[in-house]
Amino acid sequence: MELLIFYPIAFVSIVAALLVVFNKSPIGSAVSLIGMMLCLAGIFVMQKAHFIAILQVLIYAGAIMVLFMFVIMLLNLKGDDTAAWAARDKNKLLSVLTGVLVVGVLYKIVDIATRTELNSPAPLTDNFGTVAEVGKALFTDYVLPFEVASILLLVAMVGALVLAKSKVD
Repeated sequence: MELLIFYPIAFVSIVAALLVVFNKSPIGSAVSLIGMMLCLAGIFVMQKAHFIAILQVLIYAGAIMVLFMFVIMLLNLKGDDTAAWAARDKNKLLSVLTGVLVVGVLYKIVDIATRTELNSPAPLTDNFGTVAEVGKALFTDYVLPFEVASILLLVAMVGALVLAKSKVD
């Protein structure tokens, strides 16, 4: 029964991800990315990680994509997209080689997965994916990556302020 739900969500997610890459307009790419993130939230729900799914929708599909759309609108790419976005169509050979590489890697992954016996995952506890469990894991097991990510975000914000201030002056 889960597979009847998983395969359509996975298919739509892959199609949306391909539309992000191959869409001609940046707005269309951003909207496709929102669709892909919503499908990813659906997969999280299937894994019984409801809190992570809600965070995926609120933070990534909501706040981050609003920020992306704001930047796209701020840069006013709608008039200039013909020259900048058409430049990526010039190198068809690179696109074909990248596609062949992706298909080869996917084939190898499927080949390895079918040849080896995969252990069944450990059964999930009742409080898997709850706020308490995510907070406990985030601030105990993953405290160093969490702090590194926060420092990187702080540096990025300061850099954006410095760049914006230099353009104002």
